[in-house]
Amino acid sequence: MKTILWTAASLAMAATMSAQHTYEIDTAHSAAQFSVRHMMISNVKGEFNKLTGTVVYEPKHLAASKINAVIDASTISTREPKRDAHLKSPDFFDVAKYPTITFTSKSVTAANGKILVRGDLTMRGVSKEIVLTVETPTAEIKDPYGMLRSGTTASAKVNRKDWGLSWNAALESGGVVVGDEVTITLDIEMTRKAK
Repeated sequence: MKTILWTAASLAMAATMSAQHTYEIDTAHSAAQFSVRHMMISNVKGEFNKLTGTVVYEPKHLAASKINAVIDASTISTREPKRDAHLKSPDFFDVAKYPTITFTSKSVTAANGKILVRGDLTMRGVSKEIVLTVETPTAEIKDPYGMLRSGTTASAKVNRKDWGLSWNAALESGGVVVGDEVTITLDIEMTRKAK
């Protein structure tokens, strides 16, 4: 009898681990961060403070997984008001005309212990394919309110000019004020949606 109960419990646990679940990104505990070279000597970091979207995750069948994320471009912050205002202007993100940045996955695969999510990143009305390198989501935990939560981090490197963010200024000593390569990091905490 004990063996039967143990087997049933094991099968139930395995089914739960391999099941497909849909999660909502928790805006209050998630952020889209970036880092770019400044004046050829240091890195300036910033973030977008409002990240929303959904994640469908099926660990035993990654191809069925997908991510849809939306960033509110007007929430950009580099802790310098004048720089933030410039980044919101038509020289960069032009948030009045293009208020959101979106990512929509097209395929999800595994490689070297990481998850690779290929999809379209859309900024300033331009869509370009990128590949996010994603850490395996953490095991679910139950929060004090009874919700199941998981978390992950995703990253990619892109060339900002591919999306028309081409403003720059030359330095007297050579080089430019803003580097072209931008490192993107998404720190995501998510809650499982009830079925």
